[in-house]
Amino acid sequence: MTSELVVDVQPKEISIALMEDKNLVEFQKEERNLSFTVGNMYVGRVKKLMPGLNACFVDVGFEKDAFLHYLDLGPQFHSYEKYLKQVTSDRKKLFPMSKASMLPDIEKEGAISNVLKQGQEVIVQIVKEPISTKGPRLTCELSFAGRYLVLIPFNDKVSVSQKIKSSEERARLKQLLQSIKPKNFGVIVRTVAEGKRVAELDTELKVLLKHWEETIAKVQKATKLPSLVYEETSRTVAMLRDLFNPSYENIYVNDEEVYNEVRNYVALIAPERVGIVKRYIGKLPIFDNFGITKQIKSSFGRTVSYKSGAYLIIEHTEALHVVDVNSGNRSKSANGQEANALDVNLGAADELARQLRLRDMGGIIVVDFIDMNLAENRQKLYERMCQNMQKDRAKHNILPLSKFGLMQITRQRVRPAIDVTTDEDCPTCFGKGKIKPSILFTDSLESKIDYMVNKLRVKKFTLHIHPYVAAYINQGIVSLKRKWQMKYGFGIRIIPDQSLAFLQYKFFDTHGQELDMKEELEMK
Repeated sequence: MTSELVVDVQPKEISIALMEDKNLVEFQKEERNLSFTVGNMYVGRVKKLMPGLNACFVDVGFEKDAFLHYLDLGPQFHSYEKYLKQVTSDRKKLFPMSKASMLPDIEKEGAISNVLKQGQEVIVQIVKEPISTKGPRLTCELSFAGRYLVLIPFNDKVSVSQKIKSSEERARLKQLLQSIKPKNFGVIVRTVAEGKRVAELDTELKVLLKHWEETIAKVQKATKLPSLVYEETSRTVAMLRDLFNPSYENIYVNDEEVYNEVRNYVALIAPERVGIVKRYIGKLPIFDNFGITKQIKSSFGRTVSYKSGAYLIIEHTEALHVVDVNSGNRSKSANGQEANALDVNLGAADELARQLRLRDMGGIIVVDFIDMNLAENRQKLYERMCQNMQKDRAKHNILPLSKFGLMQITRQRVRPAIDVTTDEDCPTCFGKGKIKPSILFTDSLESKIDYMVNKLRVKKFTLHIHPYVAAYINQGIVSLKRKWQMKYGFGIRIIPDQSLAFLQYKFFDTHGQELDMKEELEMK
C-alpha cells in the first residue's frame, strides 16, 4: 500500500488529504486564523467552580469558558501549582526545573473546591476542541508530543507503548530513557521508537525539553491573562508527526512557506526521505490534479454509494451518528438472500471504516446492517470491521451485532466531525428558479474582463470556471479564449476548477488573491 499526502493551502484555509492507493482516507480542513488546536497550552484563570460536577470553568480566551474536571488536574497538580508561583514570583530569573520540588499527589476522590479557588491562575492544555455548544476540554497534565517520545513534566516514570510486544526491546527502551531523561520529567515511548538508536531519541528529547523551557519562559513573562504560552505545531506537521511511515511515496504542497515547513520537519525526523516532499506548481488546482475534489464530493454527502448499487445513509445528531446500510438496486446473488446480505454488509464495513476516518466521526456510531440469519456470517462481519479499524489511529471500541442486527461503535472525538457540504447553490438564479439565458454567460464574463483590463488596469489574472464551461471556451482553433487574449492581452489564463458550480466563476490576481467581480444581484 502506498500513501500520499496532498496539502492545499488557500488564503483562508488549509486542507490536507491522505491518499492510500489513490483512495482518499483522511481529510482535514482548518481555517488559517483558527487559534484553538488540541495541544495548545494557556495560562488561564479559574472563572467559576462547579462543586456538583466536581469541575470548574477556566477562561482561556474563547467565547465559551473551557471545562476542567477534577480528574484532569493530574496527580502532580500541587507540584505544578508551586512551580507556577516560583516562576511568576521572579520575572527576571527563571526558576530551574531541576530544583522544583515534587509534592505528594492530590487525592483521587478529592473535591475541586479544596484544590482550586475562583480567580486562581492555572497552566492548562487543550485536549478536546470546542464541539457544538461546548467549550474546549482542558487538562493540567501537560505533555509535549514528538514522533518517538511524549515528554511529561513532574512525572518521573518511563512508560513504553503496549504495542511494542518484545520484552527485550521494551526493557532496552525503558533503561535507555531512564539514563538520558532529566530530573522531574516523565517520558512515554511511542510505538515508532521501536528499534531506534539512542542518538535519535536523545535528539528528540532535547527538542521537547526546549519546547518546555520556551513555554515556561512565556509563562514567566505573561502579565495579561489568558495568555497562549505554547502553540502546537501546524496541522500539516502534526498530522505528519503521527502518520509518517516509510510507505509514504510523496508529499505534495502548493505553497512555498508550508512546503519549507514540511521539508524541514521531514529532514529532522527522516533525512533520507526528504526527497518525497515536492512543491506543486501545476496550473490546475492541486486537489483537481490528484482527483481529490471528485472524491470529496462523492464521499461527504448524506448518501454514499460503494458497491454494485449498494449505499450507506449517514445521519448526524447531537448525541450520535446513525448509519443505515441499503442493498439498493443491485441484483440478487445466485447463492440466495443470505449470501447477498453478507456481500453487501462486508462492503459496507469496508466503506464505513473509511468514512469514520474521512469524516473524523466520533462519539457513538450505530450501524443498521442488513439482517443475516447465520451466526457465522454475523461473526465474519464483526471480524471484518475490527480488521478494517486497525488502521484507525483514534481510540475505538466495537461491539458484535446485537439481536436487532445493530453494531455499536465508540470512537474518540477530539474535534468536531468534518461536515463538507456537497450540495451546490445555483450561482445564476440564487434560489429564485429563473435565470438569464445561459448562452449569454460568456458575454457576461467578457464584460467583466473588459472592465478589469480597461478600467481597473489589471493586465494579468486567472479566471477559474467549471470544467464544462472551460471546455467550451477553449474549443476550436480560434477559441473564445484566444479571441479574448488577442483583444485584452495574453495575461488572461483560464483554469478549469472542479470545486466550482456550473456557471460559477472566480477571478484571481498574480498573488492568488481573489478579485471580487460579482454584480449586485449576485451578492444578495
